[in-house]
Amino acid sequence: MENLDNYKSMADGVAALMYPHAEVVIHDLQRQEIVYLANNYSNREIGSPSHMDEVEFTEGDRVLGPYRKVNWDGKVLKSISVVMRNSNGQAEAMICINLDMSDMNRMHQVLGMMLGAQAEGHQLTEDSGMQSDKVAEIFRDDWHERINIFIQEWLQEKGLSLQALGRSDKRDLVLALETKGAFQGQGSANYVARCLGLGRATVYKYLKEQRGSV
Repeated sequence: MENLDNYKSMADGVAALMYPHAEVVIHDLQRQEIVYLANNYSNREIGSPSHMDEVEFTEGDRVLGPYRKVNWDGKVLKSISVVMRNSNGQAEAMICINLDMSDMNRMHQVLGMMLGAQAEGHQLTEDSGMQSDKVAEIFRDDWHERINIFIQEWLQEKGLSLQALGRSDKRDLVLALETKGAFQGQGSANYVARCLGLGRATVYKYLKEQRGSV
């Protein structure tokens, strides 16, 4: 990638300006992997697959979004993706900026109560109409997002919080993720281990026990 150093500087600048709320991820579209992370709070790793190899970027694909995402800890993110091109006009990278809206949403709700306004339904993360077909295509195979959503749904169903999970709860969650096929993606076990605060060996142990009992 001919402009990677420039993209890294841009990522560092955005992350520094909006610290600690912004994370910037650089995807190499030729290698189909993450090559840089600034202010990483999504628990992803450099070298993780991008899963965009089947996406065809047209000349008009430049800025995609904003769109809504869910982080592993349940925080709602407002995101935007920028297609970066080389000197030949070919799409060589995608820079994704993820903005944690949690603090701003809380401020919005407080102001709404103080002013007597109805804050519900008008959060700053409101994204009706923002999820374009191209965005849906890009993240169609993003197992990180599917795992994040399932974790939050599981916690809500059980009436639990991620921070309060005991060891047995974490084991149950790992096994629930296994039933949904969450561990088919490359590096998914490592990702779940980081999200749950477990060792990678512990996750593999739970999976081995589950698969051995079937």
